[in-house]
Amino acid sequence: MNKSLDEKLRKKIEQIKVLILDVDGVLTDGRIIIDDLGNETKNFNVRDGHGLKLLMRYGVDVILLTGRSSKVVEHRAEELGINEVYQGAKDKVKVLEGVLRERGISGNKIAFIGDDIVDVPVFRKVGFSVAVPDAAVDAKKAADYITEKGGGRGAVREICEIILRAQGKWGEIAARYDLDI
Repeated sequence: MNKSLDEKLRKKIEQIKVLILDVDGVLTDGRIIIDDLGNETKNFNVRDGHGLKLLMRYGVDVILLTGRSSKVVEHRAEELGINEVYQGAKDKVKVLEGVLRERGISGNKIAFIGDDIVDVPVFRKVGFSVAVPDAAVDAKKAADYITEKGGGRGAVREICEIILRAQGKWGEIAARYDLDI
C-alpha cells in the first residue's frame, strides 16, 4: 500500500459501511479449474480472508456479488462468515439497488471491487469503486482506485486495510497485534 489517498477519496472511504466484492478475478485470480468429473476449484488468498474478517469485526459488512454460480463460493463465504451472497447475478445494478433499499442507505456508503466491464455500471452507483490491476481497461478507467495487488493475490486485503485506516480503526488493530505503525 504505497499509494497515498487524496483527501477527496479519503472522505469517500470514511463513509463506507458495506464492501461488495465480485468473486472471479477479485477474490480469485480469475482462473477456474474444472477437473474431468466437472468439479470446480478456485484459489483464494488467506490474507484476503483475514482482511475481510477484520473489516467485518470493525463494523463494515461484506457481500459477495458474482455473475457466475459456484458451490466453491458458497463454501468460502460460509468459512468467512459472509451471509449475503448473490450468485448468478445477470444484472448487478439491480442487486445493488435491492441491497440499498433493504438497508435504507445510499450508494455512497458502498465500496465495490470489480474487474470487468460488467462491473462498470455498479462502479457508477457506489461511493468507492475499485478495480484490480489486470481488470479490463474500461473497468480501470471507471474506478476510483486501482489496487497494487492482483485479484486473488492480496487486492482485497489491500482495500480492507485502506478502509480500516481511513476510518481510524487501524490503530486498534495494530495495538491488538502489537504492530508498529
